[in-house]
Amino acid sequence: MKDMIEIRWHGRGGQGAKTAALLFADAALASGKYIQAFPEYGPERMGAPVTSFDRVSSKPILLHSGVANPDIVVVLDPTLIETVDVLDGIADGGVIIVNTDKSPGEIKGMLSAGAGIKVFTVDASTISRETIGREIPNTPMLGALIKATGILDFKDMMEDTKSKLEKKFKSKPEVIEGNIRAIERAYNEVKG
Repeated sequence: MKDMIEIRWHGRGGQGAKTAALLFADAALASGKYIQAFPEYGPERMGAPVTSFDRVSSKPILLHSGVANPDIVVVLDPTLIETVDVLDGIADGGVIIVNTDKSPGEIKGMLSAGAGIKVFTVDASTISRETIGREIPNTPMLGALIKATGILDFKDMMEDTKSKLEKKFKSKPEVIEGNIRAIERAYNEVKG
């Protein structure tokens, strides 16, 4: 595995791309990794395309710029693949994970992804509706990311994420439990 892994998250305002990038970074930090997590957006409103980034490494990260050549791309809204070049800069051997009910083969064909790009899919929208009660695909996509890449230990990531959710939603245990179930389901249901 490369020393530094770069991840680009594509979503729409309100879907939680920034939050997912931060939760992932917190879990990586808790595992002893060096991390960066940051969004890139301007005056966009709810529903507008947004991008967030992560870098994770076992060594200090000295690079401070957007992610131009991601190793992993996570797409929270499948309609973005029609309007945004989600594969921009991804290298051969890269991984793309898309929130969709389509198969990895269907998405690979839609994206014209080269043979070296690994495509994974998970229906994070349905999972979030059924577990959280709202269509917020960010936490399920976090589970899919861990399963598809093995980049972090799933159990450790779950413990750290649960701890963060308990702080943020201490008076809403149903939100905490729904998100935990969503992550677990996506981890188990991702196809690739």
